This record gives sequence, C-alpha cells and structure tokens, in this order.
Amino acid sequence: MVDANEPVIVVGAGLSGLATALGAAVRGRDVIVFEAADQVGGAAAYSGGQVWIGANPVAAREGIEDSVELTETYVRAIAQEDPEVLDEKAMLRWIRTGPDAIRYWEELGAIRWKVIPGLADYHNEAEGALPVGRYLTNEVIDGSVLGAWRDKLRVSPYFPVGTTYDELMTKGRRATYVDSEESRSDKADHAGVPAFGIAGGRAFGAAEGSDPLTFGTGVVASFLHRVLQEDRIEIRPSHPVTDLLTDGDRVVGVRAEGPAGPVEVRGPVVLATSTYDWNSDLVREMVDLEPEDFGSVAPESLRGDGITLARGVGAAIAKIPATSVPMLPGWRSQVGTGYGYGPEYAMPHTMIVDAAGNRFCNDSYWVDIVAKTLAPGDRHLPFFLVWDDQHRQKYGLAATPPGGEYPEGWVTSAPTLAELGARLGIDGPQLTRTAQRFNHYAAQGEDPDFGRGTVTYVNTFAGDPENTPSPVLGQLTEAPFHGLRLKFVGTGIGSSGVHIDGDGRVLDPDGAVIDGLHAVGSCAALTTTGTGYNSGFALGRGVTLAYLVAGELAGEPVP
Repeated sequence: MVDANEPVIVVGAGLSGLATALGAAVRGRDVIVFEAADQVGGAAAYSGGQVWIGANPVAAREGIEDSVELTETYVRAIAQEDPEVLDEKAMLRWIRTGPDAIRYWEELGAIRWKVIPGLADYHNEAEGALPVGRYLTNEVIDGSVLGAWRDKLRVSPYFPVGTTYDELMTKGRRATYVDSEESRSDKADHAGVPAFGIAGGRAFGAAEGSDPLTFGTGVVASFLHRVLQEDRIEIRPSHPVTDLLTDGDRVVGVRAEGPAGPVEVRGPVVLATSTYDWNSDLVREMVDLEPEDFGSVAPESLRGDGITLARGVGAAIAKIPATSVPMLPGWRSQVGTGYGYGPEYAMPHTMIVDAAGNRFCNDSYWVDIVAKTLAPGDRHLPFFLVWDDQHRQKYGLAATPPGGEYPEGWVTSAPTLAELGARLGIDGPQLTRTAQRFNHYAAQGEDPDFGRGTVTYVNTFAGDPENTPSPVLGQLTEAPFHGLRLKFVGTGIGSSGVHIDGDGRVLDPDGAVIDGLHAVGSCAALTTTGTGYNSGFALGRGVTLAYLVAGELAGEPVP
C-alpha cells in the first residue's frame, strides 16, 4: 500500500538513485536521498557512461535496425553457461521495458541521449549481436548548470572527461587519455595530480569558462541537473544509512548517521547503492579472492552497505559465479594506496601469463581473462602482465606517458624475458618460449591459440587504431622487458547481491516480497542477465528499474 504522505527514501546518490528520486518526485512524491559519501555520482560517475539497451528509440531515430526479439536472442545467447542463475521474468521485463525507460528519461529532460558511435556488442560472435546502436551515453552537458553542486559531483579519474566517444573511437582510448592529460596539465589548477580526472576541477579539453562533462560523469551530471529542478527532492551527502527500520515483516524507514548525529526517517526504502568492492569479507564471499589478488577502481564508499542492510531484514542473496563477474586486470596505483586499470593490457606488445610462464586466455578481453583465470579447479593465480619497451615508448602505462620512466619499484624490468621471469617469480625459460610463439603469430596479426584480436569491441575500445596488422597484437622483442603482478579490480558491478524480482522488489529466501523495500543499484544481483554480461548492462538495468520502481511507489505502476 502506498502512503503518499511519507517520503520515498533512496539510499545512494548514484545514477539509479538519482533517477528513482526524479521519477518519484515528478509523480508527486517527496523524496530524501541519503548518500554515504560527501560527493554524489557513485560508481556510475567513475564509469565510461555506457548505458546498454536493445531496440532503443535513440538508435531507431538514427536509422539503426534492432528489435526486442533480437535483443532477447542476444542476451539468451550470452547467458547460456549457467541458466539456473538467469531470472527469465526479470530478463524479459528489462528487455521489454528498457526502451520505454530510455524514452521516458529523455522526454522528462533528464538527459539527451546519443548512440556511442562504432561500438559493437561485446560478444560479436553471438546470435543477435549488433555492430552498433545499443550503447547510449549523454550529449555533452556543461558542468556550470549544476551550480554549487558541481563541486559535489564525482569526476572519473579513469576516462578523459570533457572529450567524447567520437574522439576516443578515432584516436584510441589510450591516446585520448594522454592528449587529455596534456591539456589538463596546461590548464589545471591542481598541479601534480597524476590521475586523469580531478574531482571538482575543470573538465578536460574545456575552453576557459566552459566545463563539458562526458562519460559516466556526464551521464550522472545530466540526471543531477534535472533532479536539482525538483523542490520535492532533498539530497543529503555524508549521511550513511546504518539500519533499516521495520514493523513486523515490513520495512518502514531508515536510520542514518549525519554530520549532526543520528537521524531517522520513515517511508518506503529504495536501495540504490552499488556493490561490495571495498569490503574484503564480501569480496571473499562473492568472488573468492584475497586482498593480494583484488582491488577496486570504484569509490571507497562502496562497502556493500546495501547488501548488509538488506540481509539485516531477511533478504536473500543471489550469487553469480565469479567467472562471470565484471572485473578487469589492473594494478597498484603509482601513488597512494589505490588501484588503476586501463586499455594498456590489451594494447600491442603485451601478454598475460601465469607463474608457469604460459598464456591461458584471450589476454586482451577481460571476459575471457576472468573466466580462465578463475576457472574452478584450474585457477591461474597469480597472473602477470608482461610487455616490451616498444609498449613503453608508444603507450606508457597509467600516469606514465609514452616514452616516460616508470616510478621506481612500481614495475619490474630486465634485459631478457628469462631474467624478468626470475625476478617476478615466473618460469623464465617457459616465458621465453611463450613469447617466441606469441611473436611468430603476432607479426601476422593472428593468435590461433586464444583468439586475441577477434573481439570487435575490444579492438575498437581498447586497441591502437594506428597499429597494423592488428590493433591489439604486437611482438615483444625490444629490451628491456617489463612486468608486474596483476590484480583483478572491481568497477562497482559485483553481479552477486540482493535478490530482486523484475520490478526491483527485494525478495526473501522463499521468494516472497519484503514489503517496503526495493533495490535498483548494483547492490542487486544481476539475475536479470545471469552469467551473461555486456558493458552497459548494469547502468541500462539501473535506469530501467528506476523507471519501474518510481512508478510503483507513486501509485502509477508501469504495465
């Protein structure tokens, strides 16, 4: 039963949380958004801002042919590995409602969508895949429209905010990073910051007096701008929710810790938090990785709060196999205690090996890297990135620019691959043999062993468009050789989490709905797509669930 006199309580001010708040407010509900951090945007603001929705109206107006049926074919094709974790009803609800949600948010003025050019579905070999059209992002928005909230918006340190996908697809992701960093260095007020983004600083590539926001930062900024126009919405940063209030089996509100002390608010609750990246106990439970093999590039406020809160009131947890969780090969940051990642591992003149000195996967494609590294009964941990000096000279790594010198102690270098192996704890002679075979085929732009170079998405999004005959293949022949031990880094999409139905209602272990509690963020398990994943699924599902949940809580359920 909907009590319109109580505010809707949204826990988390990321993309799905802001969208839920907006959808409820424009339908007449007061909304309070509690955010644990002192900035808004969450993991979505750090992301590439890819929102994947099949048969969407934006692609249709550009003349790209797609259909709900073709979308379903694709999702089913990539979710075959473990059908038991796929929720059929939730999958169909998302696929069929997603296009309407995309249209709704644009008509509401929350965002101006555009199709990301030239970006193919991950699994181009799967039936139903398209070469372009299903990835959406925002048209550029100027940060000045946010007023005082501009300084409270997270800015991605991993994408060149201020440039666009059009530029990235032309020059390549790494080259766009480097150019953006040079532009920032010329103009920035924050000298010495090694990341590619500066929270609260001017967007990259911006002319003086302008502040173009793109990628995940821009998508969130678009929704935030529209949220700020609604008097019914109150956002409370630095207010971590500590408990859900209950009356019998029903959730009736929250308790939070604010700067002035504890507060309690009563009303229906929507969990819009992200996942568990910075909670080592939950990481161990969900993906069976210890701290030496896992880090995160998501905000440190992602500590599994939504999962913990839901568990506290009897919610079920649904687990997706670790081999299907979106994680990327990454590394310890060059400064501080954080972690980093980027396309460099997939670029020419690199390969990934295990301690035995063997390649074991398509090492340009995180989907295969995760699946093969964590294969039950055949794990390949620890695993290592190895590259030659051509890579250093052409691409650099993380904050080290092309041709730059790596910080002392950050990478291991040696005059031969055999010696590099010995220094890293890899079988050096076998590493040498592995490189010889890899080099033979890389010169021809081929990888008959693991198919590196066969995934269109990776070639376009991570490769070097100037490198021939393949954007992701190049020989390792020029000394010195370099290497480091990799970690899997989470990006705020844990896949496992709170069990929900297709309309975002939280379920108990018996499959019954817990009254008064919904979940729309990545704290909710991705049973919508099961073991199938494609970049943009999480944000695409998030804005769709926000559309559905806002309608239900306002007494206007989406049919």
